[in-house]
Amino acid sequence: MEELEEEIGYKFKNPKLLKTALTHTSYAYEKNVQSNEKLEYLGDSILEFISSEYLYNNYPKLKEGEMTKVRATVVCESSLYKIAQRYNFGEKLYLGKSEIMSGGRNRPAILADSVEAVIAAIYLDGGIDKTKKFIIENLKEEIKIASENVGQKDYKTVLQEKLQIKGDVVIDYIIVKEKGPDHNKEFEAEVRCNSNPLARGKGRTKKQAEMQAAKQALENMKR
Repeated sequence: MEELEEEIGYKFKNPKLLKTALTHTSYAYEKNVQSNEKLEYLGDSILEFISSEYLYNNYPKLKEGEMTKVRATVVCESSLYKIAQRYNFGEKLYLGKSEIMSGGRNRPAILADSVEAVIAAIYLDGGIDKTKKFIIENLKEEIKIASENVGQKDYKTVLQEKLQIKGDVVIDYIIVKEKGPDHNKEFEAEVRCNSNPLARGKGRTKKQAEMQAAKQALENMKR
């Protein structure tokens, strides 16, 4: 627990809260202790509020609907799973024997839920400011990327419509290259139609790279 506290940048006054936050229902059932389900419930609400407040204060040009889209993109299982991986939550989870055997330490849903539970534990132990620090430090880059793409035209849909005018085709997006550390990745995607390469695009996320590849393919079709 001390190692995890150091990694997440918060020292618990009540370490039992952190242990509960990392206690899956399978372990709680076996040992007759409290699971992290209630903390997860609270953490979900705190995460929604803090991310909403951050968007409101830092992205004044975004409209209400756009802020909702950005928040939905960021406050999701995949983003929380990345945070759990960053701090190796999987190694610290208290899991039941059957859950360990079935690969629970690497299951995205379990890991994402544990992040929400830890958020609630920090809030109960240290208050809103400490919680806000943890959330924003871990999500501000994801929020930045999502905000930059929220108004972007859905080039993938447009490309699909244009390619299917003459009949059904198979459109694939392949990540052909990725570079950089985990916190600053760059991806390159290639879009193919019936296995024929059309164009490539780069982005900070796989989705962004695919969108740029589709955009480039549309530009190529105009020539």
